[in-house]
Amino acid sequence: IGFAPVQPFWPTRNLFSTYATPCAMKKLLPLLFYPLGMSCLLLIVAVLLLWKRPRLAAFPIVMVLLILLLGGNAGVSDWLARSLEFQNLPAELPKTEAIVVLGGCTESALSPRPWVEITQEGDRVLYAAKLYRDGKAPRLILSGGRFNWRGSGNPESEDMAILLEPMGVPRSAMLQDPNSLNTRENAINVKQIMEAQGIRRVLLVTSALHMPRSLMIFRKLGVDAIAAPTDFTSTQLDPQQINAAEANIIDALPDADQLRRTTRALKEYVGIAIYWLRGWV
Repeated sequence: IGFAPVQPFWPTRNLFSTYATPCAMKKLLPLLFYPLGMSCLLLIVAVLLLWKRPRLAAFPIVMVLLILLLGGNAGVSDWLARSLEFQNLPAELPKTEAIVVLGGCTESALSPRPWVEITQEGDRVLYAAKLYRDGKAPRLILSGGRFNWRGSGNPESEDMAILLEPMGVPRSAMLQDPNSLNTRENAINVKQIMEAQGIRRVLLVTSALHMPRSLMIFRKLGVDAIAAPTDFTSTQLDPQQINAAEANIIDALPDADQLRRTTRALKEYVGIAIYWLRGWV
C-alpha cells in the first residue's frame, strides 16, 4: 500500500529552483564544518597565505593536522558515538501496531548493480524484518524518498520493500512514505499514515547514532514511538579480552573509518542543534 501524504518536496524543475536551492544548501553547507570539509577549507586558506604571508600558512596547516588526528582517533570517535548510541540501549520491546523504518540505508538497483544494495546503515532493514518475524507488529511503515542529485532511482521506501520481501515480509504488510527527504519529513509523513490507518503506537527502527534525534522529532510531533535502535558502531567489550598495548597503538593512528564515524556523530549533534533552534525537537 503506498501513501503520498504530502506533495513531493523535490521539484521537477532545475536544480536552482525555489525549493531545490534551500534543500541543497541545507545538505551541503554543514559539510564544511565536518572534519574533512573543514580541513579542505583550511588548506585552501594555507595555499592563499603561502603567496603573500608564508609564515602564517603554518597555522591552518597545523589545524588541519590536529583535526585529522583527532577526528580519525578511535578513542575520540568512540566517545562521540557512545554519547549518542548508549542513550537508547536495546531492551525487551513490547508489541505495537506498526514498525517504522527510516531510510538512509539503501542504494537503488542502477547498472551495474544486479539488485538493491544496502549501505553501512542497512542493519535497519534486517532488524525490522526480524522484529516483524518475531511478531512485534503486524505492519511496517517504510519512510524515505530519494534525492536525485546523482541520477534517478526508486524511493528508499520502495528499495526497502524490495529487500524485505525475500525476508518473509509480505507487501500487504507494508505501508510506504516515498516522499520524505529528511528526518522531520519522515516523522510528519509517518504521523499522517498512522492517523489514516488508526495506528497509535509504533516501534521506531533507525541507526543507534540517529536514534536520539529521531526520537525527539517523532515525540515532538506527538507520535508514541518506542526506540528500537540497531546499527551500533560501539560495543561494550570485556576489558580482559583487550590487548591494551596493541589497542592503544592502533587507536592512536588516524583511520578513515574512525573519521567517518566522528563525522556521523558530529552530524547528529549539528542536526539536533539546528532542529532545536527551529523548534522541531
